[in-house]
Amino acid sequence: MTARVAVVDYGMGNLYSVCRALEHVGAEAVLTEDPRAVLEADRVVLPGVGAFRDGMDELARRGLVPALREYAAGGRMMLGICLGMQMLFDESEEFGRHMGLAIIPGAVRAIPAAGADGKPHKIPHVGWSAVRPPATTAHWTGTLLEGTAEGTDFYFVHSYTGVPESHESRLADADYDGCIISAAVRRGNVYGFQFHPEKSGQAGLNLLQRFISVNAR
Repeated sequence: MTARVAVVDYGMGNLYSVCRALEHVGAEAVLTEDPRAVLEADRVVLPGVGAFRDGMDELARRGLVPALREYAAGGRMMLGICLGMQMLFDESEEFGRHMGLAIIPGAVRAIPAAGADGKPHKIPHVGWSAVRPPATTAHWTGTLLEGTAEGTDFYFVHSYTGVPESHESRLADADYDGCIISAAVRRGNVYGFQFHPEKSGQAGLNLLQRFISVNAR
């Protein structure tokens, strides 16, 4: 049975590339801003590129905030990508303090302007970075990253990083000049990828394939 995936359209982000990637792995991708369509979907993807406040304002304007929270609480699979991952958190410090969807406890913080050696580095963090389990995560068994080799490169574009309140929500990290950033987070059936799976070649497609095929836990 083909999974019907609602890709949330709130006027920001790489919507069509996400839809194409989902269709490539066998999903029926439906681009929608209708809260009812979100609630009726088999899976939900919240993509996004841009500023946190603008993203939350657009979700609220379309009446999508209650629908996304209800969906996440219902036990079905949901995935936030890039800005979509960040909006899963309680709040962000980007251009002030702004409230998020409060689905994954924690906050979004700026990536430090300098690496571990004290030398300034480029912000935003753009390009391919390897992801690995954090020290508090023994393995990826039973998660969307199961089958992904430690050290696999994924494509990132971001200036802020999610900081989960609980170490159990931190699924994968990436190292940017000694600054550890959250590459993937999870709380139950809700996942977030800071990287772009739709721009990460076969490794990213494998994650999307797993997202549409595994059962929620």
